[in-house]
Amino acid sequence: MLSLSSNSIRWTFDKNLQDEALVKRELLKPALCLRQDELCLGFATERPLRQHTAVKKLIKPKRTLNHRLIDRQCGQLPLEHVKEMTMSQVNSDIPKDNHETVETMNPATGEVHQTYTMHTKDEMNQIVEDAHTAFLSWRKTSMEERAKILNKTADIVDREKHNLATMMAKQMGKPIKQGVGESELCAEILRFTAKQGPEVLADQEQEVMSGSRGLVSFSPLGVILGMQPWNFPMYQCMRYSCAVIMGGNTTVFKHATICLEMAHKIQEMYEEGGLPKNVFSIVYAGGSDTDDLIAHDKVRGVTYTGSAEIGRKVAEKAGKYLRKNVMELGGSDPYIVLDDADIDHAVAETVKGRIDNCGQVCTGVKRVLIHSSIYDEFRDKFVEQIKATKVGDPLEEGTDMGPMSTSSLRDDVHEQVQQSVKAGAKLLCGGEIPDKKGAWYTPTVLEDIPKDAPAYKDEIFGPVASLFKFETVEEALEIANSHRYGLGGGVFSKDVERALKICREDLDVGIPNVNRYGNAQPNVPFGGVRDSGYGREHAGFGLREFVNAKGITIN
Repeated sequence: MLSLSSNSIRWTFDKNLQDEALVKRELLKPALCLRQDELCLGFATERPLRQHTAVKKLIKPKRTLNHRLIDRQCGQLPLEHVKEMTMSQVNSDIPKDNHETVETMNPATGEVHQTYTMHTKDEMNQIVEDAHTAFLSWRKTSMEERAKILNKTADIVDREKHNLATMMAKQMGKPIKQGVGESELCAEILRFTAKQGPEVLADQEQEVMSGSRGLVSFSPLGVILGMQPWNFPMYQCMRYSCAVIMGGNTTVFKHATICLEMAHKIQEMYEEGGLPKNVFSIVYAGGSDTDDLIAHDKVRGVTYTGSAEIGRKVAEKAGKYLRKNVMELGGSDPYIVLDDADIDHAVAETVKGRIDNCGQVCTGVKRVLIHSSIYDEFRDKFVEQIKATKVGDPLEEGTDMGPMSTSSLRDDVHEQVQQSVKAGAKLLCGGEIPDKKGAWYTPTVLEDIPKDAPAYKDEIFGPVASLFKFETVEEALEIANSHRYGLGGGVFSKDVERALKICREDLDVGIPNVNRYGNAQPNVPFGGVRDSGYGREHAGFGLREFVNAKGITIN
């Protein structure tokens, strides 16, 4: 029996190793991860351990270690006899005891998907310190070099898009075809940012008084803390991270607990694309750890996507330490269907916008406001198409809607529906929890919703559509704009100029659309107003959110 050991990793093998030097050499740069279903260590050669002739088989450890990452170089690994395996950050003097673990569930089956070992506070602090150290050199790289890395990463995302989609389906229930689409969007965002960055962040000459020369120069800030949710496991991260990286910053990324596997995959793709270590780092942390991360003196900015309730707390903490921050929060997007709208087209777009990602989209079609003259026809066609939604296994190509991300969130949505019906809303279809394992919920439609019902005043983050009838455009705008959220929305009308005028001048949201359900676009700004937050991403705006715009005058 021969074993390999270091202070951070211990392995036991059941076969005598004939080439000790080979094993030591191959273990110099572990880069991949351990999974609960397959114990596999990756190397700089990108060959898993079990493929090497010197090491044929791993003995199962006494204690299962699930999906902790090895993302730093380790030194020469001495050979010692040990009988178990443990794991933590390599080349770190941080204590390794008292790690918390969390289990995540496959929402389609209700079974355990992954178990994660979380970082300690000391480890998280060290990750931020390492990100700051990386920033000191990364900030000096040229725009051309940064763009080259983003373009190469985009190619890797395209190559991996089916694997990424499968990962999303198992982590949070996204149908496979939607996961592929999300991956393709991320590749497009990376390429757009690479192309646009050098232009948006270029120095700008300015005329100033007294014959002096003026110059605006955009400098990176430092370490940006990114905190993103689970509903778009890859897009939410790529949207902010490629912009701050292109701007010369480094970032520490805290993902939702159920998507930690995706966080590691994103880091892996960035680094395969050429990004230096610690320019993009991840922390395995819970919500209670964010205060300490924001307070770290090396963190210069914070970007958060999630609920308004948590966003207020994050913004308050960021404000306390004067951290520049961007908040992309909730939405209860109103789509106004005018009397001259193409009804069939409006129905198709709003149904798509309500079942997309099982209704778990900040900019999803949550409220549909229909002119009274076409209300009955629209409602009947809408309900018919909602009922025809193919709900099923997210891994099957033909699935329109999978499960919700977790059973607890599904239960919250069901409670909101029940409370709305109790308050007087009429249930047109759905509103049921299927009798099977997993986080399933039936697509639901409500009408005649009173103002005190959750479906009127709150955001329902699930496959629940709320229908409203209006007589005048002014009445529709009152319903639309009186809500506390102002993220997205839209207007349907055959008179495009009429609809555009309402979007431009009257609809008080950040992302209005005309005759379409609006997904994010790389070249269109993304962000909201009121309780939907502040700051913008995409279209060059995100590139300038976390840079120091220096005003330089030269005599």
